[in-house]
Amino acid sequence: MVLQRLALLALALCHAAAADAEDGKRFEITPFGGYRFGGTFEIEASEASYKLQDSSSLGLIFNLRDRDNTQWELLFSRQTPEARLVAGTGARPFVDMELQTLQLGGTYQGRGDTVRPYLAATIGGTLIKANAESDSFFSGSIGVGLQIMPLSHVGIRLEARAHGALTDPDTDLFCRTGPDENICAVRVEDDLFAQMETFAGIVFRF
Repeated sequence: MVLQRLALLALALCHAAAADAEDGKRFEITPFGGYRFGGTFEIEASEASYKLQDSSSLGLIFNLRDRDNTQWELLFSRQTPEARLVAGTGARPFVDMELQTLQLGGTYQGRGDTVRPYLAATIGGTLIKANAESDSFFSGSIGVGLQIMPLSHVGIRLEARAHGALTDPDTDLFCRTGPDENICAVRVEDDLFAQMETFAGIVFRF
């Protein structure tokens, strides 16, 4: 699994790193790999709906320390799931998709020297591609996790995060036209496209 490999690699880096130095570092870069769950699209003016298959995700997080227990955070993540038809007929049985998320926010960390719990929240945009069409939507996320720093400059970040995007019923995603069908819009129930994600990353602090 991606999460297990990242955790093992981070532990190996920690053991191989040089002796710990004085802290005072303000920046963090965290490449991560994870797994994202959920997400359903309902096709407008049709009984058809598509469910995204659970799949892996990759991303990068950049943090800038503001105070001892707060950080600014820039998040980028990417997922390439397959959307499968789960209800309705007359539509394509599956569609390859790509989701790219770029968001800005921050983290609030609890007390601790080696292990710190934290809360994270970000807002920004999500680009969704399906077929030859793409559209971008306002999105946000909130997460809870642990940052494990056995050394001042390298460690592990473990997190569970909820993602949500506000969708537009007039988007051209899943556009299908022809003599037997004319489906060119997507709507999401309650205008909210929601997913859950768990991930692990290697923290480089400098």
